[in-house]
Amino acid sequence: MGDVFKALADPTRRVIMDELVLRDGQTLFELCARLMNVHGSQSSRQAVSQHLAVLEDAGLIATHRAGRTKIHTLNTEPLRSITERWPLDR
Repeated sequence: MGDVFKALADPTRRVIMDELVLRDGQTLFELCARLMNVHGSQSSRQAVSQHLAVLEDAGLIATHRAGRTKIHTLNTEPLRSITERWPLDR
């Protein structure tokens, strides 16, 4: 669970997740373009790739290959396990 909190601590990673909520199944190129054009991010392709690796290690995104292209999809299951840890209804 610590990896999830670490991954969520960075604002760029949260924006990446926001983008995947809007349109799941994006490539690195598409995410970089969205970050730059919509959010004004100056992050390099390599930096975005590292952010994606942290999100994937935390289980917040999943990837699969379509030919030579790597597709990134959002996985909210780790977030559900956090909310279930502290239930509001008692």
